[in-house]
Amino acid sequence: MRFIVQRVAHASVTIEGNVEGAIDNGFMVLIGIRDDDTKEIADKMVDKLIKLRIFEDENGKSNIDLDAVSGGLLLISQFTLYADCKKGNRPSYIRAAKPDLAIPLYDYIVDECKKRVSKVETGVFGADMKVELLNDGPFTIVLDSDEIM
Repeated sequence: MRFIVQRVAHASVTIEGNVEGAIDNGFMVLIGIRDDDTKEIADKMVDKLIKLRIFEDENGKSNIDLDAVSGGLLLISQFTLYADCKKGNRPSYIRAAKPDLAIPLYDYIVDECKKRVSKVETGVFGADMKVELLNDGPFTIVLDSDEIM
């Protein structure tokens, strides 16, 4: 599982001209689910995400978590995080989970985040989404279950 976490001043996702989800300060998270991911992996990833201390404290150090700044989450499914570009110029997505695994796991991640964060917004799994954000920093973190498990 991979989360691309961007600290944002604001972010939104638009589908067919309608804003589906929007947050002010917080994290915009692209979520990639692999074919062998589980709820146990999702639990650890969500815990790491929620506890990330990447907001600045009074000394300008990245030392404050999402809760301390009353930040929100914008969660976007993104199978292309598992693109394999080793051969040729057209990526393969063989390691990305198929929808029958990915959709329930993505929904589980959203539900677990909603238990711990007051503002959680989402896109729509599989939709053609337009994501806008103002990256604050810029600050981008890659959380990969292979590295935190």
